[in-house]
Amino acid sequence: MALPYYVSPEQMMQDKAEYAKKGIAKGRAIIAIEYDQGLLLVADNPSASLFKISEVYDNIAFSGAGKYSEFENLRKAGIQHADLKGLMYSREDVTARSLANGYSQTLGTIFSQELKPFEVELLLAQVGEEPGKNELYRIAFDGSIVDEQRMTAIGGRSEALLTFLHENSPDDHPSLQAAFTLCKNAFEHVTEQNIPIEGLEVAILDRAKSGRKFRRMPSSVLTT
Repeated sequence: MALPYYVSPEQMMQDKAEYAKKGIAKGRAIIAIEYDQGLLLVADNPSASLFKISEVYDNIAFSGAGKYSEFENLRKAGIQHADLKGLMYSREDVTARSLANGYSQTLGTIFSQELKPFEVELLLAQVGEEPGKNELYRIAFDGSIVDEQRMTAIGGRSEALLTFLHENSPDDHPSLQAAFTLCKNAFEHVTEQNIPIEGLEVAILDRAKSGRKFRRMPSSVLTT
């Protein structure tokens, strides 16, 4: 009788991780950075209709890198969870931290139990009532969470982008225009090519805005 094919758990997890990382590396990157009035999110995204950055709740934004269909399903699930929680309890109970924990559990379960892991990396951003109270969470394909400060990046070449941002960002909170210019320069430095304005997707979480804080912005407005 032929013996069943055996793969050690360690090797299986390593293969899954490598598979997911390759898929994420093919995805275009997204940067989130604090500015003086809130949070700026910029994605390298030439598509005018397939958004990589979106609103999840009043003051929370979601973005994903990797396989579009997978992080789009996660985005929809996050919106439904946030709406239900806000309706059952209160709107203040819906936080980026609670959503990040939910995404972490979902991705961790898929990574450990399913044959194919999700090829996604997620970013959740929540603008605070005052400077220094913003929250940035990066959730990896295996469910691990990183609580970032001031700025972060996900997707392909994210580490190189973060290195450039840390080396060139001012110590204090920059203006919206200066933060956008820094992000654009980071993309161009890492890709070693000029990126057209229409190739960038831009959104902000504006602390000064009443009600819903999320707003999409034409990148051309920030270059004038």
